[in-house]
Amino acid sequence: MTDDDNGIFRQQMKDVEPLKKPAERVRLKPPVVMTPGLESRRRAAEALIASDVDGLSSEAYIPPVKPRDVLSFKRSGVQHGVFKNLRMGNYLVDSRLDLHRLTVEQARQQVYLFIQDCLKHDIRCALITHGRGENREKPALLKSCTNHWLQQMDEVLAFHSAQPQHGGTGATYVMLRKSAEKRVENLERHHKGIKSRL
Repeated sequence: MTDDDNGIFRQQMKDVEPLKKPAERVRLKPPVVMTPGLESRRRAAEALIASDVDGLSSEAYIPPVKPRDVLSFKRSGVQHGVFKNLRMGNYLVDSRLDLHRLTVEQARQQVYLFIQDCLKHDIRCALITHGRGENREKPALLKSCTNHWLQQMDEVLAFHSAQPQHGGTGATYVMLRKSAEKRVENLERHHKGIKSRL
């Protein structure tokens, strides 16, 4: 700095007063080292939080199926003829859900909400399109998840991969329980039919 620069600097700084109290210093925490134990606990906590929302497992606990595998599940008590009609696509599909382009978490929420909505509106047969996920890093991921989640839901009586006209192994027919109101309505109708025959 030249003498001229010093003079200019002093002239510019003549009104500046020093700080009376030193400024608070920000104390930085040391970075968290991600140990295998910490990583494991973090994943377990995330899975617990995720499953608490709707009772459905997160991606970490899903057994994989292959892209072209046929999905097939039926609870005890579902009649063979009823399941055969579902498998053959003979029931009217009253509602549809498409999971394409969703993340696993988004798909999980949508499947749960979709099934709840079907029950609310007394829908007995629905179709979920999950795709086959061929040529992906994790093949058939949404298909595997759908297969696992539907088995976890007590409201689902049975499901089966769809017929080719409805998406084949990239979609699944879902049969749902009757609502309590529908069960009462059927009982009343059944009793009226018996009385009229007497």
